[in-house]
Amino acid sequence: MSYRRLGRTDLQISEISLGGSPLPDRDLLFRIIERGVNYIDSSVSYGNGNCERQIGRLLKEVGRDKIYFGTKFHIREEPDEKSIIDSVNGSLRRLGTETIDVLLIHGAEKAEHLTDERVLGAFEKLKREGKYRFRGLSCHSNHFQVVKKAVDCGYYDMVQLGYNVFDIEGPEKNVKTYDDYPTESGIAGLLALAKSKDVGMIAMKTLKVGGRRQNLDRYKTGTTSIFQAMLKWVLENRDVTSALTEILTYDQMEEDLGVVGVPLSGEERATLYRYVAQNCRDYCRFCGTCQRRCPSGIKTTDVMRFLAYHESYAKTRLAKDFYSDLRPGQTALACDHCGACDEACPYGVSVQRRLLEAHRILSA
Repeated sequence: MSYRRLGRTDLQISEISLGGSPLPDRDLLFRIIERGVNYIDSSVSYGNGNCERQIGRLLKEVGRDKIYFGTKFHIREEPDEKSIIDSVNGSLRRLGTETIDVLLIHGAEKAEHLTDERVLGAFEKLKREGKYRFRGLSCHSNHFQVVKKAVDCGYYDMVQLGYNVFDIEGPEKNVKTYDDYPTESGIAGLLALAKSKDVGMIAMKTLKVGGRRQNLDRYKTGTTSIFQAMLKWVLENRDVTSALTEILTYDQMEEDLGVVGVPLSGEERATLYRYVAQNCRDYCRFCGTCQRRCPSGIKTTDVMRFLAYHESYAKTRLAKDFYSDLRPGQTALACDHCGACDEACPYGVSVQRRLLEAHRILSA
């Protein structure tokens, strides 16, 4: 295993880190740690808290000094200091430890939440009580605004951001989300911005697919699977500290850990370009541009993310639950077929068609 510094935290994190939604079984989890993986990602919502309980048992068995972990709390429509603190205290009980290595906001979507006095107040109180070491956030959508705010405000030590081979392809349109930060800078631009301020960056959704790895042997290059090439592509960017991935079988462990220290070849890069070219029009980057342009107020980015849970992660039950939690005016049923979303998408995705597919699948 190789290790990289997680920004100004100075934590030395394994280049491959372990996603916790879900975690592998006990024996495989121990083997992964033995192979040098030393960072585990969790959240209060993963497995109704069972991920945190598994990490707690792991800490007792292997020792607190063997692994680092991050866990997250949610911010609902309006931040509430007490609910954040209560959530973190619940996480600490399940983890069976006094201190969280990295405490993150889960799925930060609104840039203004990052500097909201209620959020910062909760962070400060928990910090004074020694309940976490470093603070961060994960971002699923609206990342151009959210990540820039996180870096510029100086309150956050790390960011967990979706970054995968589809970021090879830049946007087709010059769509600005900040006057001084156009989306043509791409995700790589956000990574470089974070690096310039010594904010650590963990890449998530690195394989686009999670626990379900479809048979993509047609994209194999020699003995290198498409998934290995995807991980190599992420790790060749030195602005990334670690590539986060779910590992649920021994074969997946060998596949993912086998990329450490192995550069991406020219042939493998060409295969990735071919893969992206053939699949990019169905892949949402969750930039949030379509959602901001939707006159009906549909939560287009969320709907597309839930569809990805079904298609790429085999988490259909979770996707349907999330979709059913949306208010009627936020689902694809509210679409009036105006085409504003398709026109707005910087990447040429047929958003309207994908929304209708999502409703057909997730409302069944």
